[in-house]
Amino acid sequence: MKDDSFLKITGLSKSFGGVEALSNVSFDLKQGESLGIIGPNGSGKTTLVNLITGFVKPDSGKVFFRGKEITGKRPYTIANLGIARTFQMAKAFHHLPAFKNIIIPLRSPRVKTFRGAQYGERDDIAIDLLEEVGFERDSAVPLKTAKSLPHGYLKRLELARCMALRADVIILDELFSGMSMSEVASTLPIIEKLKEEGKTVVMIEHRLRELFRVVNCLIVLNFGQKIAEGSPAEVMGSEAVKAAYLGSEE
Repeated sequence: MKDDSFLKITGLSKSFGGVEALSNVSFDLKQGESLGIIGPNGSGKTTLVNLITGFVKPDSGKVFFRGKEITGKRPYTIANLGIARTFQMAKAFHHLPAFKNIIIPLRSPRVKTFRGAQYGERDDIAIDLLEEVGFERDSAVPLKTAKSLPHGYLKRLELARCMALRADVIILDELFSGMSMSEVASTLPIIEKLKEEGKTVVMIEHRLRELFRVVNCLIVLNFGQKIAEGSPAEVMGSEAVKAAYLGSEE
């Protein structure tokens, strides 16, 4: 039987200093699906993303993308293949203007391979992308150094960098964390648009109401183990998930 998985994770495990952060986690996604990864703090969510994107090497398990193994490849190699991610703590080039942060992925080998694409001047494209995620085009904000930007702008700058890379898989690690309600509300349509374009979206998120507007399937981690998988309704009805979030009555 043909495996039509787009992103496939098999048995990923990782320990740090003898403490098991992730244990035998597996899942697979088809192209265009949207997955939410939830769980209490310290449950292994960011470790999982770091293993997928090459920032940490697994002790065991494998990662496949488009049918090819990418386990342990360097982050820039994985990004150039088409998997981009944001970080919980925004990792901008703080000394550069906001729009210059976008020019860096625009110069990547991946973007250069899209022959026939109309890029024009990179400065204009960078500002177009910033405007798309909520930067005021005719203001000084795109020209400000990243270190001078408020938190909500830094988070949206991270999203714009993923978009600039023209990634096929976009992994958002607590993108909404620290955003105001209005910032979240204005960002949700951007993610919906990425889904409409056929992007595969993976979101780690604690703001569940907003997450459930975007994703069609969920995985729950607890103490490094996958304890539930399915639709949001199925997962949130699970007794194991209720115990992980609310505690057992026993």
